[in-house]
Amino acid sequence: MKPDSRRPRRSGASRGEERAVVRLARAAAITGLVLLASCENAGQGALSGGAVGALGGLAIGSVSGNAGAGAVIGAVSGAVVGGVIGDQNRRASEQQQQIRYSEGGAR
Repeated sequence: MKPDSRRPRRSGASRGEERAVVRLARAAAITGLVLLASCENAGQGALSGGAVGALGGLAIGSVSGNAGAGAVIGAVSGAVVGGVIGDQNRRASEQQQQIRYSEGGAR
């Protein structure tokens, strides 16, 4: 007799529900990337990253049977990543302004 090759599901979710959650998590990730790309500083990045991370974590956590923990983990990790991306966006913007002003003054 062959062992069951399907992976075990903890929450009893159907395959259709799991696929819907994966689609939701993907949509949240894409939305998060778009939002984070428009962040001007670390605060904005942390806020939008935390919100998107919470949604993604909630979706993934609901499949594993612990939506609350997934939302918390997603929010914290999303805020950290969002803060870093927002800070990098701010630094890049400042660097571009510096280059523009130094080129404009040299003419």
